[in-house]
Amino acid sequence: MSDLVSLPEIERAAERIAGVAVRTPLVPFPSGAGATGEPSLLVKAESLQPIGAFKVRGAYSAIASLPPEQRARGVVTHSSGNHAQAVAYAARALGIKAVLVMPHTTPGVKVDACIALGAEVVYVEPTSQARAETAEKLAAAHGFTMIPPYDDARVIAGQGTVGLEIVRDRPDVDVVLVPISGGGLIAGVSAAVKALRPEARIIGVEPELAADARDSMAAGRPVAWGAEETGRTIADGLRVQQVGDLPFAHMRAHVDGVVTVTEDEIRVTMRRLAREARLIAEPSGAVATAAYLYHHAELPEGRTYVSVLSGGNVDPALFLDVLR
Repeated sequence: MSDLVSLPEIERAAERIAGVAVRTPLVPFPSGAGATGEPSLLVKAESLQPIGAFKVRGAYSAIASLPPEQRARGVVTHSSGNHAQAVAYAARALGIKAVLVMPHTTPGVKVDACIALGAEVVYVEPTSQARAETAEKLAAAHGFTMIPPYDDARVIAGQGTVGLEIVRDRPDVDVVLVPISGGGLIAGVSAAVKALRPEARIIGVEPELAADARDSMAAGRPVAWGAEETGRTIADGLRVQQVGDLPFAHMRAHVDGVVTVTEDEIRVTMRRLAREARLIAEPSGAVATAAYLYHHAELPEGRTYVSVLSGGNVDPALFLDVLR
């Protein structure tokens, strides 16, 4: 348990990212009002970050914590989009070079944003292995520091600032719903929330078509799904084939369950978030709210629920299709 990220580490990350990451609001979901008229669902709108996703927290915190000489050599990462964009944003803010290894299937809107931030993009096949191996080779060849997307204590501490803010804004929170991809977000959020409010319940959410975290929790060890399986979901940010080892250790310690949602539920939730809460969610960002709206019976009882809307970087053509 000692290698798990602690509350003081998350608090230090919060100090590092202050003024860079937005302290995002908890937005009431209108039709989730309880009998008292008080909203029972609050949406943590990480779509309002400068790069449109929570990933800026972990990336900036991790890079800012590097010794100056190491930072000056530049950084490399591998990502399907939002983490790559976060690393590019952090590198530009800190005045260093960033190289991003991305699958060639990444939505154009995410690639364009990375290039606009001055990063160099290297395309690979859409498998976790191809991404990680290419990034490691580049790090070894050029002296770059690897900034992993999720399996890294510095990154987890940064993502944990989401949980810190949730409890500070709503000390009475009962249930926190968090999307699961590689597991960095739910690892950090669960560590922060459980440290500050142990009685709160943490529920992970993922698509039915990429339910490796659900299977991992059931098996008691990380279970991998094939790229062709996870590639079926519309939620491109949740297509990671297996949760990281360090995130999984946090999940075993702090997470109370995993719920899966369907493709139709994701689409309808994207539409409802836009129309009812005026929030833009990419498919991956909508899954936690979808769990509240369509799987409430599977969730722990509570008065105050928070869903993490992890990102809003949706392909415009897909968003138009969803709104129809």
